[in-house]
Amino acid sequence: MRQDWKKHDSEVRPGTVIEGKWHHKKYLIKKKLGAGAIGSVYLCDINGRPAALKISDNSSSMTVEVNVLKSLEKVQGTRLGPYLLDVDDWTSPLGKKYAFYVMEYLKGEALGTFIHQHGKEWVGVFMLQLLEDLTKLHQSGWVFGDLKTENLMVIQTPPRLRWVDVGGTTQIGRAIKEYTEFYDRGYWGMGTRKAEPSYDLFAFVMVFLHVFYPKRFERGSNPEATLTRKLNDVKALTPYKHVLKRALLGKYTSSTEMKRDIMQLLQRVQQQRQTRSNNRKQAKSAKPALIELGSLSFLAIAYYLLSLLF
Repeated sequence: MRQDWKKHDSEVRPGTVIEGKWHHKKYLIKKKLGAGAIGSVYLCDINGRPAALKISDNSSSMTVEVNVLKSLEKVQGTRLGPYLLDVDDWTSPLGKKYAFYVMEYLKGEALGTFIHQHGKEWVGVFMLQLLEDLTKLHQSGWVFGDLKTENLMVIQTPPRLRWVDVGGTTQIGRAIKEYTEFYDRGYWGMGTRKAEPSYDLFAFVMVFLHVFYPKRFERGSNPEATLTRKLNDVKALTPYKHVLKRALLGKYTSSTEMKRDIMQLLQRVQQQRQTRSNNRKQAKSAKPALIELGSLSFLAIAYYLLSLLF
């Protein structure tokens, strides 16, 4: 057993039982869910119930993440991050010390998978949901930092976008502590890595671009032109492209502004759709992007309002 651990001390193998040093709760490791700059996340079992366990040998960084989760739990009226269930330490069979915390296990679908399977009308729904959550996060003094599709999941009944990893969350005004190049405006030469709402809003656009470009794409010689071209080429994002371009360029100083613009866009087009239903001549002269969005706006607004109740 000790030889086995000598080979895999950086990994926690399925079947391992982790017992907390202080609370003495036991967690049976089932499988690895993912890994980041700070540590790895595993699906575990506790008394027959699934949970997600994150473990690292970097105790100071883990303490920061735990404090972030506790701060998010204090934000009233919303579920920003996973619920924190336990925080403890563990010593491996080789004597190496680790810090870990356990959070609720969110089971659902990847954002891109859900949209491709259920239709592009869900784009507006999830844009509003994500902006609503970002607004509450920013108002509490934090930015997400490492906002990317891998850190988002769609859970059902009703469909709701949830955050599954808040390890990159950073206090506003500080330097972003964890990022992924594709979503990072610094990588694209479109801004700094200062923790501010506009940093998250750039990544917000990249999240929805990644949905339609799952293999991602290179910067090219002119990164801004590359992003503009890629955005223009996605038909499902055409109705929102002017708002998304403003976010890429850092024109929004708050997620509230961006959410307001998308909501107004959806409401305006819904009103135009109702008018067109009473006037066929007006329908023939309407702009194609608005005609397309008109069929989506009611669903987006309805599901957004419904999601606020959950």
